[in-house]
Amino acid sequence: MAIRMIRQDGDEILKKKSKDVDVIDDKIKELIKDMIDTMHKYDGVGLAAVQVGILKRIVVIDLYEEGKEPYILINPEIIETKGEQEVDEGCLSFPNKYAKIIRPKEVKLRALNEKGEQIEIVGQDLLAQAMCHEVDHLNGVVFVEKIIPGTLEVVTPEDKENRKSKNRKKK
Repeated sequence: MAIRMIRQDGDEILKKKSKDVDVIDDKIKELIKDMIDTMHKYDGVGLAAVQVGILKRIVVIDLYEEGKEPYILINPEIIETKGEQEVDEGCLSFPNKYAKIIRPKEVKLRALNEKGEQIEIVGQDLLAQAMCHEVDHLNGVVFVEKIIPGTLEVVTPEDKENRKSKNRKKK
């Protein structure tokens, strides 16, 4: 397992569409482990393979809930959305930037797990937000393209820590 470099704002790869995973081999499994380690190292809720420079349709999400493993989503596809919520959103590829975004309140997603089995997940609130954010990455869309005008904030590392602890208390 290794911590991978996160591609940052301005890197052209973030605007490219990722390709489906055809075979879940040892290389893909290693990438997934590295993505989880990288996401945890930087306190992210989610990470798409494109954010570590790999144009494959792979997403990992962790809401840091006691006793729950991270979600591993291969070739994810959003099949249904319900409602909407205005959320405060950030991204590991856009450090220290946050903005308000409108996201679905509930999302139904179909994907493969790390064993190649088809799964369906219904996520609400933060999970729905994370699923949409990460699937957007796979489609070459970054969150700053979807912000509510006038809500973009650039914060200091100190403010970022305060924001993280406040968000974790909400769960």
